[in-house]
Amino acid sequence: MSWIKHPVILEGKKVKLVPMDHAHFDALIEVGRQEKIWEHISINGADKDRLTLHLKSAILKRGTGEQYPFTVIGKQNNRIIGSTLFHNIFPDHRKLEIGWTWYDPAYWRTGYNRECKLLLLTYCFEILKTVRVQLQTDENNQRSRNAILGIGAKFEGVLRNERIRANGALRNTVMYSIIDEEWPAVKALLTAPRQ
Repeated sequence: MSWIKHPVILEGKKVKLVPMDHAHFDALIEVGRQEKIWEHISINGADKDRLTLHLKSAILKRGTGEQYPFTVIGKQNNRIIGSTLFHNIFPDHRKLEIGWTWYDPAYWRTGYNRECKLLLLTYCFEILKTVRVQLQTDENNQRSRNAILGIGAKFEGVLRNERIRANGALRNTVMYSIIDEEWPAVKALLTAPRQ
């Protein structure tokens, strides 16, 4: 029996997260053509075949409980703007990771990611009763690092030479987490009016 009960649909004011489906692929591939999305990610999703393989794999891994991929839809125009997923899922330890988050750059620094993380974290801590949610990014991805810190996650350390980027360069990965006792403060941060 899967810990995450399919289908999971999460909806806020700006975004709706729905289970990824093959019908979303064309729109996701179109968004993914933008090279700057993939600068700090270990696959080059601007390559249609690579991204298609990644999306198919995510859906297959949902079936085994290894991942739970979402398509992110902007509610203002009902347009697919990107994707995110749960992975490194360990029900016995009540922990998972939120990752492989990518959006159309037109939606960067607009509050869409913040709302997505609020929806995902609320589901994790209030429905799944997780004790730990982790997030990670490329050490050189300062935009992502700032976003992760901005949602209230705590820096844990650097995993050296943790993976190899699409261009063959070694990547150091920075790890962050939010634990259950921190969730009330994180939720207050994410629901507070933006200054």
